[in-house]
Amino acid sequence: MSTAVEIRSAAVLGTGAWGTTFAQVLADAGLPVSMWGRNTQTVEFINSGENPTYLPGIELSDTIRATTDLRGAVEGADLVAVAVPVAAIRPTLVEAAPALAADAAILSLAKGLELESLDTVDRVIARAAGVDDSRIAVMSGPNLSREIAEHQPAATVVASRDVDLAARIAKAAHTSYFRPYVSADVVGTEIAGATKNVIAVAIGAAEGMGLGVNTRSTLMTRGLAEMTRLGTTMGADPATFAGLAGIGDLITTCSSRLSRNYSLGYRMGTGMGLDEALSLSPGVVEGVRSAAPILQVARGLDVDMPITESVVRVVSGRASIEEMGEMLLSRPQKMDGWRIELV
Repeated sequence: MSTAVEIRSAAVLGTGAWGTTFAQVLADAGLPVSMWGRNTQTVEFINSGENPTYLPGIELSDTIRATTDLRGAVEGADLVAVAVPVAAIRPTLVEAAPALAADAAILSLAKGLELESLDTVDRVIARAAGVDDSRIAVMSGPNLSREIAEHQPAATVVASRDVDLAARIAKAAHTSYFRPYVSADVVGTEIAGATKNVIAVAIGAAEGMGLGVNTRSTLMTRGLAEMTRLGTTMGADPATFAGLAGIGDLITTCSSRLSRNYSLGYRMGTGMGLDEALSLSPGVVEGVRSAAPILQVARGLDVDMPITESVVRVVSGRASIEEMGEMLLSRPQKMDGWRIELV
């Protein structure tokens, strides 16, 4: 994307809570926004000024218009934000690609790995849309949709291999309540965003069992170590995991009932089965979907990820919540820190 191109219009693909919230952020930043979704009723609700399915009570800007016409939504947009579940990104962008402007930037709001290919979201976007890395950015941070929709102050990270692109997207999404920071570490931002969802499932389960702050802090800290080990092995900057996309997002996702991943884990910790817990979630729980591909990538790189492995065993039905705790506590002694050093 040329440095001369300014972001003057945007499209958001996905009409869930985060997609709707980010559309409102862009509208508050002064951009006209076109939203796309498959559900006709949700589209009609958005055009009436509210998305009661995902953000009841939040008034939406009249500069946001929604449609079920995917190519019509992206046509002419300088920025296309992708807020559909990871499993839907490839088919969505394959369909949208012919209508994308030649210099349009694509921003991923999704967090996870694709199950079949084990690709990070930016890789999926590049291949599905047929665009160069320099046109792709990813966003991650402590960004609970409801709080941002209520204009509670929050920050985030926009990462791209083209730092100029990241800076222009950050500027286009900057409001009085939403502050984007810029990074060149796409890999670290992606891995942090995907892995923290899995850790949140484990922490939610522990708290659903009645365990306290010591357990939460232990799992959160060791979860951060897992994220950092995997990310740095894949070429990420370890500093990313000490920032908003790493520890910032981890704290948020592992601490709030507004987090779908934490809430699902919590319900399972109280004794609820996976299917029932999933049925009560208001949207896709990416921590459940991403756990297995993350573990597969980690094993291929010989990276130790015990919390992720325990979550995979639980959601696949090969271990109980109680057995998850036993697995983690019976591991060999190690030195503290994110590197593996046996005592």
